[in-house]
Amino acid sequence: MDFPKLFTVGPVYVRDEVREEMGRQMFSHRSSEYVDLHSGVIPKIQKLLFTKKPTFIYPSSATGIWESCARNVVEKKALSCVNGAFSKRFGKVIEANGKQVEVLEKPMGQPILPEELDTALSKSDADSVSIVHNETSTGVMNPLKELIKVCNDHDVVSMVDVVSSVAGAPIYVDKWGIDVCLFSVQKCLAVPPGLACASISERVLERSERAKNKGYYFDMKLLEKYHLKNNTPATPPIPQIFALSKALDLIFEEGLENVWARHKRVSDFVKKRCTEDMGFTLFPDPEYASQTLSCISTKEKGINAKELLAKMKAKGYIVGSGYGELKETTFRVGNMGNVYMGDVEEMLDVMQEVLGSF
Repeated sequence: MDFPKLFTVGPVYVRDEVREEMGRQMFSHRSSEYVDLHSGVIPKIQKLLFTKKPTFIYPSSATGIWESCARNVVEKKALSCVNGAFSKRFGKVIEANGKQVEVLEKPMGQPILPEELDTALSKSDADSVSIVHNETSTGVMNPLKELIKVCNDHDVVSMVDVVSSVAGAPIYVDKWGIDVCLFSVQKCLAVPPGLACASISERVLERSERAKNKGYYFDMKLLEKYHLKNNTPATPPIPQIFALSKALDLIFEEGLENVWARHKRVSDFVKKRCTEDMGFTLFPDPEYASQTLSCISTKEKGINAKELLAKMKAKGYIVGSGYGELKETTFRVGNMGNVYMGDVEEMLDVMQEVLGSF
């Protein structure tokens, strides 16, 4: 990495080869050149997700796909699985689109467990469930495979946000039976923001077909119509699509399973170093801790996390701050995308030196 060095939770450091792809000359999104680009990248996204389902490019952030889910997928009521800021926001977006929302909430740092979801659905008339796989605000990775099985056992549609886990941890859309698997590109894929993607099941498209007042921009049936022509309804961010295509090439060149394993090794190292060598504590339940970021609590050592990160920034290392109410008592080390063992070793050596000033 160049200085300052990024250890954030997205957007993240982008490799030169990916940035260079964004410097290509533009062309019409209705041209044969665009069709070639679109038709080339979709199979790569499907390969990433282990799916044969229709996979759409959204010219928006992943929040736009939340909105798309609210308008196209939720018929009357969604059960919102909440264990952090982003999973809570997913439910709020559904509610803001006029749908009923029932909440299954756990304290921050704790996972949503399959038996809890099973109990909640047994008592609920929800037709859809919203899940954030990797809760970026607290560093919890929910047991997605098991949660999806519960959804399918209850015959409710799953809407899964994998924004900060895709390309950093295993996700098997078809094998697990995920209905909507959505993500943006600025986390483990290490592409500049401005683009999002989602795989969509057939029963979701059937719901979209009969949905009322679903708007235009995020209409899944309209997206499908253009998808079949290797295009998008609205002008897509062509530079980001070039970048995504290149980033996926680099991931597959390294080997997707190797990339997952690298994320886990680096993440495990960060957690071990921060807790055993520096005396911090891990904020989330260790059994369900994320492998793409580490949420570290400074509270027990009486250190203000904001002050620590300010001193790190002065030395050229930008570490993710705590989120919301956790801003002064936690920090988050992102190991997403192109963060390697040598990078975190160097950064943590500097952090250990900085701690001497407190």
